[in-house]
Amino acid sequence: LSSSAPFVAVMDADLQHDETLLPKMLAALKAGDRDLAVASRRTEGGAIGEGLSSIRAAGSNLANALAQRLLKVTLTDPMSGFFMLRRPIVDELAPKLSVQGFKILLDIVASGQGRLRIVEFPFVFRERREGKSKLDALVTFDYLGLLVSKYFGDLVSVRFLMFALVGASGVLVHLLALRGSMIGLGLDFNVAQTLATFVAMTTNFALNNRLTYRDRRLTGLAMLRGLLTFYAVCSVGVLANVGVANMIYQSEPVWWLAGTAGAAMGAVWNYAASSVLTWRRP
Repeated sequence: LSSSAPFVAVMDADLQHDETLLPKMLAALKAGDRDLAVASRRTEGGAIGEGLSSIRAAGSNLANALAQRLLKVTLTDPMSGFFMLRRPIVDELAPKLSVQGFKILLDIVASGQGRLRIVEFPFVFRERREGKSKLDALVTFDYLGLLVSKYFGDLVSVRFLMFALVGASGVLVHLLALRGSMIGLGLDFNVAQTLATFVAMTTNFALNNRLTYRDRRLTGLAMLRGLLTFYAVCSVGVLANVGVANMIYQSEPVWWLAGTAGAAMGAVWNYAASSVLTWRRP
């Protein structure tokens, strides 16, 4: 978005990509019948070469298969980080793109919903010469979140999916802490429930700070302030949860419907409020 050029190329800086393809990609776009040119390791004539270990190659194959099957992407290599496109396409699709994740090509193609005219160029993925891979478990979670978000038509953001996943893990933490407090510490239920609630909120905060909001990660005193605001936000979320669940149950006494609606209301409140109060943008 910062470029004023009519065409924009994306490639890695670790020298694994074949820079000699750039003129060919540009020529294809200038011809006027293509919107996006992709350098592919998987089309005829392309190869992974020495660029990926056997484990990472297997992971890349799985990621490609998921993208092609779930999002109906026809690219041979949707995981490619080397492509060129018309600048107006960037302007058009930017509002639909995820603010998280690292596979922007897949995001662009999925957001284009089959309207982009694409041409692929084969290339051999070279061995990394500079830098280190950023691939880790957090990136994997981001990718899975992107798949789910695009599969459901961007109805929910990747960040909200991460937040909800952390919240679901908090239920397990809560139950374990509750059981441990009652048996291991000999506390009565009410005290153990209160302690388990704070344990779950603390672990949720830590995971969200590490995973969901890692681009706004809090440290030092800011992390302590963030934890306190997260406690406050989640406390109000409990009230919202119970209030909505009770209101629905009074009009329609179906326990699972009321419980689900209350949990959803609590999750939405916690996400919205913590985004503004706990992990607010600098």
